[in-house]
Amino acid sequence: MSEYFSAALAGIVQRVEQVAASVIGPEAEQVDRDGTWPERGLRALAAEGLGGLTVPVHLGGLGQGLLGMAAVTEALGRACASTAMCYGMHCVGSAVIAAKATPEQEERYLRPIARGEHLTTLALSETGTGAHFFLPRVRMQREEGGFVVSGRKQFVTNGGHADSYVVSTSVEDRPDEDAAYGEFSCLVVEAGDAGIEWGAPWRGFGMRGNSSRPMQLDDVRVPAMRLLGREGDQTWYVFEVVAPYFLTAMAGTYLGVAQAALELTLQHLRERRYEHSGQSLANVEVLQHRVGQMWTQVEKSRLLLFHAARTGDLGQSDALTAILASKADAATTAVNVVNEAMTLGGGMAYRENGLLTRLLRDARASHVMSPTTDMLTLWTGRSALGLPLL
Repeated sequence: MSEYFSAALAGIVQRVEQVAASVIGPEAEQVDRDGTWPERGLRALAAEGLGGLTVPVHLGGLGQGLLGMAAVTEALGRACASTAMCYGMHCVGSAVIAAKATPEQEERYLRPIARGEHLTTLALSETGTGAHFFLPRVRMQREEGGFVVSGRKQFVTNGGHADSYVVSTSVEDRPDEDAAYGEFSCLVVEAGDAGIEWGAPWRGFGMRGNSSRPMQLDDVRVPAMRLLGREGDQTWYVFEVVAPYFLTAMAGTYLGVAQAALELTLQHLRERRYEHSGQSLANVEVLQHRVGQMWTQVEKSRLLLFHAARTGDLGQSDALTAILASKADAATTAVNVVNEAMTLGGGMAYRENGLLTRLLRDARASHVMSPTTDMLTLWTGRSALGLPLL
């Protein structure tokens, strides 16, 4: 797919692949087995100058958009889906901060991010609203010089490890689900702010290295300079920045998982032979047919994702429809291809805690991660019909 990439992006992907091969891939089994946050991999990416993927060039970043996000997360997803998720959320958070950054926010967050000195992430999801991540119930009360934030976020990736968190809030006097969209805002909470407490990491079936934790905010005082954009901008951020970048990052991650499973299948079929005949499994026609189906699924998903990302970067009118569809499609492809790889790999593939086992568990998260595949498919249809998503 190099024809999609500029020379700059091709160079970035090559650097990511080198870090993935030398640090991230070798640690992936341990990250999954122990459920540990992939600190070494993320530090290696930052040290390679990759922390500022979505930070503008004039602030020291790499200035990449959705296509860069898709390409990089695919490369990381092939090596370790947990690391791809953690890095992707950092890049999404960076893009949100950058979208309407003030000069003070540029100096406090974006330049350090570009230097690899600052890790950020999103804190949007809440237990009470489930997949409706765009309806925050965490409360923001105005006070002189800033805001007081209270409530609880759930499934905060990089929780307890990031230096800052992009938090969505509702105003104090209307924190319920009936609040108008204009009463939702986003701001930055920093790791050292008083009043933050972290719950235990979520022990998932897959994607076990994300450090996905609940975040309790008890009267956290946030200076006014940390408000992103203006009060009431949260819905704009969620659908104009968070959704495109997050969905692209997740689609890239799961495309990488599918590609890894396909590569393992090809290797297995080429190397395995029947002892009684010497015939390679690669020469069995029914297996060739099934590999053809797997390859087609992966390549179709890649083409859709890269098309969606490129149209998004160009600001084309049909970009949102394609972006919504690409994440739902990548989720289905990942689950189907890894399932098929397990079948074609036979008994060896089915062993406990093998590589394909990890890929299968990681892939399965794709359907339940908000926005769910069902929700995305519904939104794709509404978008194609020219209807509002909500």
